Amino acid sequence: MTGLFRDRDSAERAYQALEGRGYQRDDLNVLMTDETRKKYFADGNAPKTELGTKALEGAGVGAGVGAVTGGVIAAVVAAATIAIPGVGLVVAGPIAAALAGAGAGSVAGGAIGALVGAGIPEERAQHYQNGLSEGGIVLGVNPRTDDDAEYFEQEWKNSQGEHVYGRRI
Repeated sequence: MTGLFRDRDSAERAYQALEGRGYQRDDLNVLMTDETRKKYFADGNAPKTELGTKALEGAGVGAGVGAVTGGVIAAVVAAATIAIPGVGLVVAGPIAAALAGAGAGSVAGGAIGALVGAGIPEERAQHYQNGLSEGGIVLGVNPRTDDDAEYFEQEWKNSQGEHVYGRRI
């Protein structure tokens, strides 16, 4: 399941839907440009939010770190991130390991190549690349059940998600 979010706050709200169903930050895939990462998640620029502080405290991270990084997505981005040279794409979560293992050949076509290499259909990847280039954040998760997929699809759309595809893959 994937969706495009135009800002950090909507992406954080979408994550909360996952958390409410027992998913953890290790289940979340995050894609964004390096410019977006710097805009929303660089230490000096990260907005301080109650949501981010509580989420990081729940994950066993101290409140001081939550105040600095500004949210769960920031923690995911910090924990397991690869940067794809020449593409300007930052990938975090379980998908990062898959892309790293696939090598440069899977990302030869730029962001679309990286997205298709991650198993996203080419037409959808084009929508996401456009959103990524405009400063958006793509989130992905593999829902455990069809009920979870339906729930996440509705909640992500309610969180201003665009091109949300809730089918289990």
